[in-house]
Amino acid sequence: MNKLTQLFLAGALALTATSCVKVNFEDPIATGTGTNADDPNTTRILKGSYERSITLTGGTYTIQGYVYMQQGTTITIPAGTILKSDISQKGALIIERGAKIEAVGTASNPIVFTSGKAAGSRLRGDWGGIIILGNAPTNRPLSPAPLVEGGVDRRYGGTTANDNSGTMRYVRIEFAGIAAEPGSEINGLTLGGVGSGTTLEYIQVSYGNDDAYEFFGGTVNLKYLLSYSTSDDDYDFDFGYSGKIQYAVAQRNPEIGDSDAGNGVEADNDGAGTSARPFTRPELSNFTWIGSNGAPNTQALENFAHRWRRGVRFDVRNSILMGFPKGGFSMESALTGTAFSNDTSVFRNNLVHALADAYKVDATAGAVITAAAVKTKAEANGGITYTNAADIMLTAPFNITAPNYLPMTGSPALTGASFTGMDAFFTPVAFRGAFGTSNWTTGWASFTPQTNTY
Repeated sequence: MNKLTQLFLAGALALTATSCVKVNFEDPIATGTGTNADDPNTTRILKGSYERSITLTGGTYTIQGYVYMQQGTTITIPAGTILKSDISQKGALIIERGAKIEAVGTASNPIVFTSGKAAGSRLRGDWGGIIILGNAPTNRPLSPAPLVEGGVDRRYGGTTANDNSGTMRYVRIEFAGIAAEPGSEINGLTLGGVGSGTTLEYIQVSYGNDDAYEFFGGTVNLKYLLSYSTSDDDYDFDFGYSGKIQYAVAQRNPEIGDSDAGNGVEADNDGAGTSARPFTRPELSNFTWIGSNGAPNTQALENFAHRWRRGVRFDVRNSILMGFPKGGFSMESALTGTAFSNDTSVFRNNLVHALADAYKVDATAGAVITAAAVKTKAEANGGITYTNAADIMLTAPFNITAPNYLPMTGSPALTGASFTGMDAFFTPVAFRGAFGTSNWTTGWASFTPQTNTY
């Protein structure tokens, strides 16, 4: 082979090799840091479905329509960021299975998800809300896994109890809640199959148009939660949720209601009340549930502090139920009543008040254990029942624009808690309810979101 032929063959081989790689120098680099045509740090808009991780740089952004973070991606949101919904294309942020949200605010600089409307014109249901979906167990089949409510067409649940969907800390969610159809809504914060590797702390949902927090299965544990002036239920547990929550508030607004009965807690094992495993069994300590306490214009469908129904189980300790018009601690279904009667479910060291029926059972639960027997059992397990909410001696729990949930000097809420036999997740304290002598809402929570300037 002569030298000229060798050079020709070498050149041909080089051309063949490079032709196997497609390079388009006009393609943007998918980094989410300013080089993409749809980079939200340039457009100030989040929209569509992201196949890459997004790191926001701070400031104000618009959520336009349903925004999806796909498997393997992370959205990172710095302290002080404001995310408003588009007015005409109501937004929602969906963290899919295998994706993460890292939204870490501070007490002095929280992250706020809110309405895109001007102060004074904001309404419940101005946008969707936040949906986080994980791979933790539920009591639903996995082939296929269930679709989450709200018309977002995404599945949740799996077999990884310690699944990690990221972190939310010092976050406010305001004026959320839209319905794809009756019974299928996006809530303030919807958690589907979210695992215990996820961190959710210091979160406030206010003026929601459906539930504040809804749990569809999963094992996620949470601390420092506020549900304020929401329409439907404050904390809704379903499909095998088995996580733990400590330090949480639910405060009803007498003038805000829903077409469905609004409860401080609504919980089911599943919609049919079966014995599907794992059972829905939240472990709750240091909650304060506050109803309207007979205030003028109280909505007719404000309901119970607790509505444990359809075969559900529970563990509730060291908490306060007060001011709900139709019932305090309420149970429905024979399976629910049986679990409480045989101590599979627990209700201990709680302060209980309601305008009617501090303890309530429906006909099927009542066939297992009467309301009078429930009261006797609750009081034998460290509980105290009150006929007057003022006797619990919280500072200003029924003030809508400037509530103060702290116990006054001499309040029975300052003592009486017990953590014997409880998981190490729970921090042992002396007080019952969400607060002792310090206020963990200071700085980051807001009770005037309608007039805040964003």
